[in-house]
Amino acid sequence: MRTILVTGGAGFIGSALVKRLLSDTENKIVVVDNLLTGHVDKLPQNNERLKFIKGDVNDRNNIAVIMTSYKFDYVFHYAAMVGVTRTLTHPIGVLDDIQGIKNILELSKNTGVKRIFYSSSSEVYGEPVEFPQNEETTPLNSRLPYAVVKNVGEAFVKSFHQEYGLDYTIFRFFNTYGEYQSKDFVISKFLLAAQNNQDITLYGTGMQTRTFCYIEDNIAATVKIAYEEKYINQVVNVGNNLEIPIKEVAETIISLSHSKSKIIHLPALTEGDMTRRNPDNSKMLNVLNRSLLKLEDGLKIIIKNGLFEQSLQ
Repeated sequence: MRTILVTGGAGFIGSALVKRLLSDTENKIVVVDNLLTGHVDKLPQNNERLKFIKGDVNDRNNIAVIMTSYKFDYVFHYAAMVGVTRTLTHPIGVLDDIQGIKNILELSKNTGVKRIFYSSSSEVYGEPVEFPQNEETTPLNSRLPYAVVKNVGEAFVKSFHQEYGLDYTIFRFFNTYGEYQSKDFVISKFLLAAQNNQDITLYGTGMQTRTFCYIEDNIAATVKIAYEEKYINQVVNVGNNLEIPIKEVAETIISLSHSKSKIIHLPALTEGDMTRRNPDNSKMLNVLNRSLLKLEDGLKIIIKNGLFEQSLQ
């Protein structure tokens, strides 16, 4: 029996990960989440192999009791302050997450954790200078507090491996979307507006591009990397590589939703809105050995099932 800790496990990606891990009867999962942005109702109910604990990884005493009690085999550290508006408005709160990263690593090292999986972000690349963005060759020029913290977290993870031999895999997530995502993110925000025939607002021209990875592809890749012991002590871009202008995303959602929403342009953001994102996802594709779901197909699934309505409450 494997005992696995998932911090931030009541969040969007974390809860989807928990569900997949629970599908293996050899796994016992402990979720620790402070519920700042997560919700317990996103987790499976009445499963004897799942334990939820409301806690804060940034509080060492709090997380130390949990990690010394369970002696985890593996840790997925997904807890973090997220959301562009929230992280720009509360930069000190973002910086507090550095302590949580240190707590998890120190306790993992001291309690015999075999491998830690750290959720980083495409934001560490900052305004990109190379396409596609490769894990090893693209410079990291992050400036925003959220991106800097993720970059610092990566440095801590690598340093703990170098000094203490703690194995890791770093996942750099590129715009994951899907069922039960909160309204803080672009796809869910646009879906909610379209559902209610409200204006969809874009910053600037809307021609800044992003790539969008359906949650199933994210989870399938990360879990397979864990199970098959791939990319140990490496960084992996987790995302789609099909660039789409944000304006086109809005237009597609309006069309698929049969919405009467109009697109409204606001002044461009002064910071935090990079012009392009496009990962080199060759490692991810090598693991999955299949193509990734196109954005339009993923949107059709969400809209057909009405699952975004529950996620946006």
